[in-house]
Amino acid sequence: MALTERAGPLGALLRELAVDRQVVDEMVEAARVHSPEVARLPPAENRRHVAALLAAGLASFQRLAEPGERDFAAARRLGADRAAQGVSVAGLLRGVQAGRQKVVEIALDRGRAAGIPDTALLEALLELGRYTGALERALVDGHHAAELELLRTRRDSRNRLLRRLLLDEAADGRPDELAAFGLRPDGRYHCVVTDLTDPARIPAVRRQFCGGGGVFGTVDDRLAGLAPRLPPADLADAAMLVVAAPARPLAEAPTVHRLCVAALRVAARAGLRGLHGVVDLAGETALAAQPELAGLVSAELLGALDPADDFHRQLASTALAYLDHGQRLDLTAAALHLHPNTVRYRLRRLQELAGLPPTLAEPGGRWPVPQTVRWWWALRTWLGQE
Repeated sequence: MALTERAGPLGALLRELAVDRQVVDEMVEAARVHSPEVARLPPAENRRHVAALLAAGLASFQRLAEPGERDFAAARRLGADRAAQGVSVAGLLRGVQAGRQKVVEIALDRGRAAGIPDTALLEALLELGRYTGALERALVDGHHAAELELLRTRRDSRNRLLRRLLLDEAADGRPDELAAFGLRPDGRYHCVVTDLTDPARIPAVRRQFCGGGGVFGTVDDRLAGLAPRLPPADLADAAMLVVAAPARPLAEAPTVHRLCVAALRVAARAGLRGLHGVVDLAGETALAAQPELAGLVSAELLGALDPADDFHRQLASTALAYLDHGQRLDLTAAALHLHPNTVRYRLRRLQELAGLPPTLAEPGGRWPVPQTVRWWWALRTWLGQE
């Protein structure tokens, strides 16, 4: 069934406005004056969209029926185009509302000149306002949908680039591709790896880390990236672990990333949080890479101890704390909230059970570095047993 149309002078006025180039030009000018973002676009681009919206809108409005999805297709396309052109929703709506106000003024002037009663004009304009409100919602919907798609596309491109730079030994990025994400082929960047894997939290934290430049994204399901400057120590969430490497050329990124991931695992097992340098974790990371050798060292040096014996574990924990505090009896006692004589007693008992070198905890006694490393490694490995 054919749709009923507005007849008489009002219908003629609407049809006249829909094809009048002067009306289009005045709406375009109003939009450009009130929205600097719209004004940055070529006038021909503004005119094309305004003409399409005006023609579709007035044609739909003059039909005595509720507007349908088809009536707002042009508005959604306009919203999507403006998103792709970098125009914000606010800038888009400022331009549209200025254009709408202009067409209302023109309709009033021409309607009165044609002898249309004010009551009929005002009734039509009120109905037109309801329609243009729906039109603006369609513009916003189209803009948001396109924005989300652009964000997904950029996110996917960013993550692909990071995966290539951090995981692929033979890969590099084209200069234009690197430049799109703020990187330079000859630049030196800190590799930064976090333990954050929650997809709901990654976007907000990623934006924080990008505040100092560089590019961050999801690599192997965790937030990681390359930055020209180290993130501030207080930027890391108190519940988040972050490991960062010294700045190195992009060609070394895969190697440095592997080291950062290995250090992250070591730091996580130690219960660390906050920002830590991969260099500061170098010893623990290197030793953790040799689990078979760690087992041999532990079995050889501490084979006389029973992991299920709480007293043996107490002795081993005290000895490890002693080594962690530079073989200083006073510092160890303070850290463990013990009397120095209690620490000395435990160390001597461990000497009796496991055959530790006799200089341990004796006045002026210090082990050589290789011997210290062996016993520190053995104690850590043995205490880590279930």
